[in-house]
Amino acid sequence: MDHRNLVRVSKQMSLALRHRPERFGLTPDRAGWVPVAALLAALRIDRAQLDEVVADNDKQRFAVEPGPDGVDRIRANQGHSIEVDLGLTPIPPPDRLYHGTSAAVVPAIMTEGLRRGGRHHVHLSADTETARRVGARRGGAVAILTVDAAAMARDGHLFFRSANGVWLADAVPAAYLRG
Repeated sequence: MDHRNLVRVSKQMSLALRHRPERFGLTPDRAGWVPVAALLAALRIDRAQLDEVVADNDKQRFAVEPGPDGVDRIRANQGHSIEVDLGLTPIPPPDRLYHGTSAAVVPAIMTEGLRRGGRHHVHLSADTETARRVGARRGGAVAILTVDAAAMARDGHLFFRSANGVWLADAVPAAYLRG
């Protein structure tokens, strides 16, 4: 599949698995899983295309595994705006985490902190390179914010790590951010 089609299918999969499954006639279970066959039919793609998107996605957004009934299932690893329980367990974070964003919104973030918006969590990166790539998706100048995750954890904030290595928090108050 050429790059443009790969990106198009990946975006459709994200919409179907993270935000609007009903638009595609899908009903995820409480953990966000749907049968692979149902997703293939909904998106009108074949298994080879799905496997290529899953394997080539630089952020490893999707997980495929056999379900308890032996039927392959798929879900997004994080970033849902629909209600799901990913079964994540709180774990201690590294001392510092990073958040890439548009430089234009930094003044508001430094006042209000990072909020999850319509998603379940704020997404954080373990390194500045990943944070830069995430921030660049928004276009324009990129800013990398440093999160004092050690202080947050000491103060009782919980952190989770998704299957693809993205760090998650409910929010990051401004007091824990440096520009």
